[in-house]
Amino acid sequence: MHNDLLYQIALTLVPNIGNVHAKTLIDIYGDAQSVFKAKRKELEAIEGIGTVRAKSIKNFTEFESSEEEIKFIEKYKITPLFITNNHYPKRLLNCYDCPVLLYYRGNADLNTTKIVSMVGTRNHSDYGKIVCEKFVEGLQAENVLIVSGLAYGIDTIAHKTALKNNLQTVAVLAHGLDRIYPHQNKTLARQITGQGGLLTDFISNTNPDKQNFPKRNRIVAGMCDAIIVFESGKKGGSLITAELGNSYNKDVFAVPGRVTDNKSEGCNYLIQNNKAALINTADDFLQMMNWKQVQKQPSKKQRELFIELSPEEKIVVELLQQQEHTHIDELYFKSGLSSSTAAAALLMLEMQNIVISLPGKIYKLA
Repeated sequence: MHNDLLYQIALTLVPNIGNVHAKTLIDIYGDAQSVFKAKRKELEAIEGIGTVRAKSIKNFTEFESSEEEIKFIEKYKITPLFITNNHYPKRLLNCYDCPVLLYYRGNADLNTTKIVSMVGTRNHSDYGKIVCEKFVEGLQAENVLIVSGLAYGIDTIAHKTALKNNLQTVAVLAHGLDRIYPHQNKTLARQITGQGGLLTDFISNTNPDKQNFPKRNRIVAGMCDAIIVFESGKKGGSLITAELGNSYNKDVFAVPGRVTDNKSEGCNYLIQNNKAALINTADDFLQMMNWKQVQKQPSKKQRELFIELSPEEKIVVELLQQQEHTHIDELYFKSGLSSSTAAAALLMLEMQNIVISLPGKIYKLA
């Protein structure tokens, strides 16, 4: 395990190798250690890698940095989540630029059934605060996991209200887990660790530099089922997160505000340009997500039906037999089938009442 982690961390430190290229290499070689042991000519032949990146991999010698990070991980009981780890947030897998390695400290299930990301301005109004608090309170009965970025303003309100209502909440950070930004949220971060978690793809000793926040936002947008924007100007991190959510095919919602209020300018813009659906209350949101409907259990099918399944359907059924609930991204990842083939197999299985579709693109056997 130590050796695997050493190479996993090292892969994220290789110059010229970003997450997209790292994913390509893992898809081909299966694990990080095999990437470093591959021959240079073999690496050069891979589309998108070429001479420069192959040279960067073969010339990499900074394994001491990986060793130091492992010491930090062990000291502070941090959970590293490589892209092949079963506990890696499966919803991120469909994002082309998802991190190959995450660092996590907490107890929340990052693959739970219902996950909502809440974002907004740092300089919120009383209106934004009240609406955000009422939204989170309205989600209490549905046991929703609340994700945000631990920033001032709406992020802080979302996290605090989640804790107050006994909902788990995850803060995604734009720096390493050896520090908290903003400093004033240290106590809040400690509380979140006990009732959710802190998540980042940055190693320790990484400062909260400006360029890190858009990278942070892609995780906020990618690990959820839906994104809600409460208050935002026409520019800023919340709009970036909403745009990322649309590119990742997430459900994006925005709370409208007065046309004269610059703090609602971003939300009104998203709604006006069909980049977000308008919602006023948590009940609106739950209805639109179909999270309040009681799923009727179809009658059990006789086992003889499985004999008639296609090879692709059999693969899907076998995967669903391994655990009670499975996210569609995990099915794609583990089945080895293309997304279209897996989706077609799921549709046929649903039509035969062998598989049940749950909110949040979760599937289970009937």
